[in-house]
Amino acid sequence: MKQTFKVDLEPVGRRIEVEPGLSLLEIAQKAGVDLVAACGGMGSCGTCLVRLVTGKLSSLTLTEEVTLTAEQIAQGYRMACQAGPESDIRLEIPPESLPVAQKMQIDGHETEVELDPNIVVIEANLALPNLEDLRSDLSRANQAIQNKGYAPLHGELNAYIHTSNFLRSSQWNGRIVFQPKPHSSLLITVLPPRTDCLGLAVDMGSTKLALYLINLETGVTIAKTGVMNPQIAYGEDVVSRIAFANRSEENQRLLQTRLVDTLNQVTGELCKSVNAESHQIVDAVIVGNTAMHHFLCGLPVAQLGAAPYVPVISEPLEFHASEVGLQMAPGARVFMPAIIAGFVGADHTSALLATQAYAADRTLVLVDIGTNTEISLIHQGHTYTCSTASGPAFEGAHIRDGMRAAPGAVERVRISNGSLKVITIGNSPAVGICGSGILNAIAEMRKAGILDTRGVLCRTDPRVRIRDGRAEFVLVHATETGHGRDIIITRKDVHEIQLAKGAIRAGIEIALQEAGISADSVEEWVIAGAFGTYLDLPSAVRVGMFPNMPLDRFHQVGNAAGVGAKQMLVSRKKRAEAAQIIDRVNYLELTIYPGFTERFIQAMYLSD
Repeated sequence: MKQTFKVDLEPVGRRIEVEPGLSLLEIAQKAGVDLVAACGGMGSCGTCLVRLVTGKLSSLTLTEEVTLTAEQIAQGYRMACQAGPESDIRLEIPPESLPVAQKMQIDGHETEVELDPNIVVIEANLALPNLEDLRSDLSRANQAIQNKGYAPLHGELNAYIHTSNFLRSSQWNGRIVFQPKPHSSLLITVLPPRTDCLGLAVDMGSTKLALYLINLETGVTIAKTGVMNPQIAYGEDVVSRIAFANRSEENQRLLQTRLVDTLNQVTGELCKSVNAESHQIVDAVIVGNTAMHHFLCGLPVAQLGAAPYVPVISEPLEFHASEVGLQMAPGARVFMPAIIAGFVGADHTSALLATQAYAADRTLVLVDIGTNTEISLIHQGHTYTCSTASGPAFEGAHIRDGMRAAPGAVERVRISNGSLKVITIGNSPAVGICGSGILNAIAEMRKAGILDTRGVLCRTDPRVRIRDGRAEFVLVHATETGHGRDIIITRKDVHEIQLAKGAIRAGIEIALQEAGISADSVEEWVIAGAFGTYLDLPSAVRVGMFPNMPLDRFHQVGNAAGVGAKQMLVSRKKRAEAAQIIDRVNYLELTIYPGFTERFIQAMYLSD
């Protein structure tokens, strides 16, 4: 038997099994993943960088020793054209090595919010010190803000150092930025005249990070972007990452460092795109699920991996950005809203705030779909919330030819009168299938009778073939793909989607049961999250993810968590509202809920 190695390419989510002798660049190309290789793989440009996460690679070549820095080598970076696998490996591909960005949803439905940020800016023209005026630098700044009716300043040492150095180099003119308090004002920074004060809002998803740069004096979003969460290289979902972190303190620090480094890098790029600097960021609001919240803050996560899944802190949290290594203004602070439960984090609090679901005078269900899916049912002033482990299948993980939403991923499938048509992202040759594509394909296969209600393939269909005694559906033939291999859907792939959609439907049914109502009573279904944006609603209803309700009751609102983070960044009132949301929530722990297993099993069936 020939020896083969399994290669996992993250964050694109492509997996391939190869024989020895191929370079990592050749393996990526064979898997349909384009890497930047300006020299065509000759080893002269150093652009095809990848980083080894687990496994063993061939020894460093002389070319790599000359091209790579000592720091890069220490961090596990290799040139893809120079290295090959010597075991099963997992690789992380940095953004700069990918020529085309993955498809990401960072926008959401927004409503106008009254501008009332958590900072105040005072234009100061201070008197120069002299032998008759020996007041300290801080006292001079204090006089300027006290003349405006604010309490004296206090702050961290680095804020004092920056303030003194700046004022003395700018002829005592500048914009004093502070956070007003009843008895003392928190010094953030001093900026040059006519320099904008910026804020940063971040939604930290398990898979994707969405970042928004906002002018705090106008409330306008001036730049935004989405990137893959670098922690994916250490686990597809937060449960895997918690297990990784629990192995050693070094592992947990690594997860925090990788996250913070990425946030700093992307924030710097956002600032550069609008001719600004990171030190202009004077305030930040960051939301995420409970595990991501703890990873960023460096809080222990061991207790999140075992019942009863109790977080270290659930209250709203505010701390200096520098405490976790975020590069912003010297005294900038980070605000993180309250956590609802161990698997319902501040991101769902933020989504409830953005959609105003908690304040609805109608019966409404908010479903925020991700690796974990949070569900809230609002009925007669009560909020019933639960979390379901929908798993990473919606991101293309655990699917034989699955991948994330990148060029060449099948995202739409149509089967009609025996003919099949696929649509790929970017209209590129198909190299895999993303989460929305596999869900859509299964719905179409069920409608065409290729799948029965159990998810079993019909072996008489001409596109179903038997290999090693198992049936598989050929979605795209090798002659039509970008890598020369068939793209298929297996029974296991169908089962993965059944598990994911079954968990969501079971959560919905239990929330309805707890409220004592039927699905017919729900007036509006709000579907949020990145996957929720690209979700084909007819397909989701057809496979039974949602109850069979009129489609005009469903509304897709995009990244509601990101919108809520932006609202809290520009409005103190919204921060207070977010804190009040928690008091209205009745959290349902599904792992101990009577009858959950039975409902889950029933919900796995594909609808007739």
